Amino acid sequence: MRTCVLVAEDDTMQAELVRRYLEHEGHTAVVAHNGRAALEQARRRRPDLVILDVMMPDMDGLEVCRTLRRESEVPVLMLTARTSEDDLLLGLDLGADDYMTKPYSPRELMARVRTLLRRTRDGSPWRDGVLHVGDLRVDPRGHRVTIGAAQVECTRGEFEILSAMAAQPDRVFHRSQLLQEIHGLDLGTTERAIDMHVMNLRKKIEADPRRPARLVTVFGVGYKLTDGTGGRRRAP
Repeated sequence: MRTCVLVAEDDTMQAELVRRYLEHEGHTAVVAHNGRAALEQARRRRPDLVILDVMMPDMDGLEVCRTLRRESEVPVLMLTARTSEDDLLLGLDLGADDYMTKPYSPRELMARVRTLLRRTRDGSPWRDGVLHVGDLRVDPRGHRVTIGAAQVECTRGEFEILSAMAAQPDRVFHRSQLLQEIHGLDLGTTERAIDMHVMNLRKKIEADPRRPARLVTVFGVGYKLTDGTGGRRRAP
């Protein structure tokens, strides 16, 4: 079955290059050159993936991503010339699944596309039951995270990280291992995205994000998810 990829890029030459690469790999490519046209195409065509440039006329990519996330769970790969950590964090916080800075290699872009589509299509081995880590519950089927009775709203990327780690609590994950679980890639540029996702998750699941007790750093190695007790028994 051919997949449909929406390319939202105001640079016509860049959009044409991406379209040719996508079609060479067997995808149907739909191109939009501004934010409003991108939203219209997304609503009409219901693509399997959106490649979304941040800097576009009429409506920028961040606003498009925000609107898409209110309406669907379509994977979003953002492209931007901005390189600051704040820009990266904002894009991920709005629900982008992956993030590439310009200039980029079209071959790397296609690798990211393949991985995002595979992740969406195939699912993952931890999706068959509700995962419990202390009072944190991750329901992969219902795409739901709760702490006690409180629901935690997560973006797709945050949810994938939490699901992978909740399936193996107390295991230390290298950033590259989380990339393989989520994106299937081991790219230094993307490892920063893992750190941003972890930072966002801590704001949502930790009582004090500056002193995390659940999603903890193992210095020089990576991250692990614990029950938050620090080895102490909870009172019954």
